[in-house]
Amino acid sequence: MSDQPPTEPRPHGFQSSSPPPPPPPNPYGAAPAYDLPPAAEPVTRARSMDLAVLLMRVGAGLSLLSVLTVFVLGDQIRTAVEEGLQESGTSLDPGVVDAAISVATVFGVIVGLLGAGLWLLMAWANGRGRSWARIVATVLFGISAASFVFALTQPQAGLERVLDALTVLLGAVIMVLLWKRESSAYYAAMSARRQ
Repeated sequence: MSDQPPTEPRPHGFQSSSPPPPPPPNPYGAAPAYDLPPAAEPVTRARSMDLAVLLMRVGAGLSLLSVLTVFVLGDQIRTAVEEGLQESGTSLDPGVVDAAISVATVFGVIVGLLGAGLWLLMAWANGRGRSWARIVATVLFGISAASFVFALTQPQAGLERVLDALTVLLGAVIMVLLWKRESSAYYAAMSARRQ
């Protein structure tokens, strides 16, 4: 027999008063200490950029409005198609007229929706200081302005011409805002922050 008194079983969850043994040493050594980069300071977007982004959203609204004009101006589209067919010497077959109106309507809707999508994409990308977006927006404005000048030589409904003129004017104001010095500083700061 042993001289030690019998030990009573410890209840579950009982903590010993002595500290637990230290963990065994790591055979692979200590983990390296990494210097974390300092937290990037938030970049404040220039007021000119805020206004440019807002106006781009307005441009998206104008594009959606142009989609609605396709349906409102259906009679004027029909008249223009019939006059164009008469001038070209083509007979006024109702099936041809209806097909031409359907194609013009679908084309107008697609162009309007794509335009609204491009406006919103440019608002998003420029608002985040993406330098490529400013260049793309400039190219798109150039295309829009050239298209407007060409459209002046074509017969066009008054409302449609007003919307086109507003869109080009809006684009010109946005270009001035995007290329201001404070906007350029914002693009540079955002580019440096991403590197």
